[in-house]
Amino acid sequence: MELSLEYWNSLANQFILISALLSGFSIAVLANLIVHEKNDKISNWILKVASISTGGFLVTLFAMTKILMMTTPGGYLENVVERDFLIPRLIGMLGFFLGLISISSIISLSGWTKSKKIGRFTTAIGCLTFLAILILIS
Repeated sequence: MELSLEYWNSLANQFILISALLSGFSIAVLANLIVHEKNDKISNWILKVASISTGGFLVTLFAMTKILMMTTPGGYLENVVERDFLIPRLIGMLGFFLGLISISSIISLSGWTKSKKIGRFTTAIGCLTFLAILILIS
């Protein structure tokens, strides 16, 4: 099924908004962990996963911006077809799912910095959150 360029334009707008918000959150977590004095395994894992999350959402943001520019009426390209933005779409979706997996991992790992009981709870919440997102976007 081929989608119209107007639909892709609206879809790209939504991905830009979501990715901008989630990359901002990931950057905030990343910045806090960088200045944080604690240097244990869990904090280092959260720092790494926050970096992946930030990178994934930023890649999505710029890939979808390219699609938005290509599908805007009167934009810089004429006679655009869906095939023209296959690469930005694939890279953007890969970055988005990488960001979602990573941000769910941040939720899951965060409780382990406090205790096993809270770690189990946040791991369950992180997994349920990721599953709910997968169900809702499919």
